[in-house]
Amino acid sequence: MEFVPAPPIHRVLCADCGTPIVPNSANLCVACLRNTVDITEGIPKQASVSFCRNCERFLSPPQSWTLAKPESSELLSICLRKLKGLNKVRLTEAHFIWTEPHSKRLRVSMTIQKEVLTNTILEQTFEIEYLVQHGQCPDCAKLAAKNTWKALVQVRQKVPHKRTFLFLEQLILKHGAQKDTISIKEVKDGLDFFYSQRNHAIKMVEFLSSVVPIRSKSSEQLLSSDTHTNTANYKFTYSVEIIPICKDDLVCIPPKQAKQLSNINPLTICVRVGNSIQFLDPSTLQSCDLPAPVYWRTPFDSLATVTDLVEFTILDIEPDGRTRGKFVLADAQVALSGAFRSSKGPSEDDGMMDFEGHGITNQIYHTRTHLGAILQPGDTALGYHLTNANYNSDDYASLPSGGYPTLSCKARNWKLRSIAKEAGEEGETSNARGVVGRMGGRDQKKVEEDYELFLRELEEDPEMRGAVNLYKAPDAKMADADAKPAKGKKRAQFAMEVDESPVTGGANDAEAEEAEPDFPEVKLDELLEDFDEMTLGPDEGGEPTV
Repeated sequence: MEFVPAPPIHRVLCADCGTPIVPNSANLCVACLRNTVDITEGIPKQASVSFCRNCERFLSPPQSWTLAKPESSELLSICLRKLKGLNKVRLTEAHFIWTEPHSKRLRVSMTIQKEVLTNTILEQTFEIEYLVQHGQCPDCAKLAAKNTWKALVQVRQKVPHKRTFLFLEQLILKHGAQKDTISIKEVKDGLDFFYSQRNHAIKMVEFLSSVVPIRSKSSEQLLSSDTHTNTANYKFTYSVEIIPICKDDLVCIPPKQAKQLSNINPLTICVRVGNSIQFLDPSTLQSCDLPAPVYWRTPFDSLATVTDLVEFTILDIEPDGRTRGKFVLADAQVALSGAFRSSKGPSEDDGMMDFEGHGITNQIYHTRTHLGAILQPGDTALGYHLTNANYNSDDYASLPSGGYPTLSCKARNWKLRSIAKEAGEEGETSNARGVVGRMGGRDQKKVEEDYELFLRELEEDPEMRGAVNLYKAPDAKMADADAKPAKGKKRAQFAMEVDESPVTGGANDAEAEEAEPDFPEVKLDELLEDFDEMTLGPDEGGEPTV
């Protein structure tokens, strides 16, 4: 094999330092070429970015405000647009350099290329420091002043409780519908949502129409007008009314409308409330959906609410085999709770209803219920006592009452978030009621009762829990899946106090009853981690930890 020598490499000396280099058009080495030509000339090494501390947005030139996380691509693009002279060079790489969060500084490393001489491209890496200047965006500046809202959404429901708005608050939080709201105010029979732009209010009305049955109407008020430019300034108000029927309410549908709804029995139970209302006949398991537009043509009210439920004891129950989803039709024999008592002390008359003192508590009622899958003989249930009911309705017809299972009050290992944030509270990470129940003059006991009933509905209905976000309580211990149920005395349906202490004492242990094996329980996989509570707090040693 014949040896073929490589082509010779010609080298020349650098014109400045004399170092042998490959020939180029400048006859200079890289070090001398950088000392001679600065391709970063015209690019400032220091700049500033505007940051609003209220809404946590950055100013994106020229006038838009953008929400950007630290060291994100959105924030990097904002920083690059603040620089002048980048259009004269080629940007090949840019990234953030870590700085302390409280330093109010942002450092960006950039690599650029530029042709300095004929067919000679020079690459250079340098750093730029940005000063974060705190200020207020125009939207937050309007919030600081009074009466600067441009659109108002008035949500009303003419019912004596607030459970609908408690559930609506959780739906708003899950879908992030409150991000454009500048203020929330509680008023009689509802809430007011204030917005700085009209399209934000329209978006809220559309969201409400997708989750609850409503009807709405709009109005506008002229504030000022300019005849020269033909412009005007308006305030817009949207009135939203929710159907005054809630879950588990006893409803008597007008006979004419009941015939149109698949000829259902007029006396029904409301089992679901979404963008339409679903009614169920507990005696036949026939159901129907009533859309909001159809309801508002011939509106009607509910006969009774959950506060009118009476406590019964299940004596005997026999399913007849007919089912519809989770409902099982069954024939039941019930009696008023506390019936057939041999004696009663003077203190037992305090919480009795009017009909319990007229000698009819020992009667046995034969009824039909749709809860045959969960009711067992000996259970305590809640139902509407139609025998002694007196409803102001022309369409009402007396039918056997249906039963509802009762729930005992217990400590929960989960919590809900809140929209409102007031002084002395943690805002969205608190266990408070949120925007409901803050209006002065309301009965505090009634508010607590509505909130407790709402939490019990979440524990009982898995479909309702799937529509909201449940978060782990930080100080609650999760129950073991294989642990035996603890013993404890059953509490009344409307008992608001929770006794978490173990039962001790010989006499009390003998009378304590075992917890129900089918008690509604929120599983661990249904709870979310609450990352918003990662704030500074003292540990056991007294030192602040993160």
